[in-house]
Amino acid sequence: MDPNLHQYQVDVQWTGNRGTGTTGHRDYGREHLLRVDGLPDLPGTADPTFHGDPDRWNPEQLLLGALAQCHMLSYFHVAVKHSVAVTGYTDAATGTLRLNRDGSGEFTQVLLRPRIVLADESQRDLADTLHEKAHRLCFIARSVNFPVLNRPEAP
Repeated sequence: MDPNLHQYQVDVQWTGNRGTGTTGHRDYGREHLLRVDGLPDLPGTADPTFHGDPDRWNPEQLLLGALAQCHMLSYFHVAVKHSVAVTGYTDAATGTLRLNRDGSGEFTQVLLRPRIVLADESQRDLADTLHEKAHRLCFIARSVNFPVLNRPEAP
């Protein structure tokens, strides 16, 4: 097997059958479970706009979260390589989804707004430039067909 190829598996189990299956748009629940061996189940649903449960994760949130996580982890990697000690990190990521007349839709943009706390504030300029390097390394950002923008904010 090629050591540069990595396989991932997630099992999805629909739990929203209310007895009649998908006989009508309002006749079934969008509830489901995402499962990975050894991890707690992740309760999923559709966005509430699409008849989902607001107490569960929806695919749009998970995609946005994956992009924000990937950038953060890529940023940490780049920071270490440049001897920049990050002591705190938050991000208030947002995404825009456009719905089309045919019922399809797509993300048109994601904006990451990382706030980084540094052990040495004199490295702020260098630390801010590392976001572009992290973006180029992020597996998830490299895999989507819409812009993923980075706008670092002051902590």
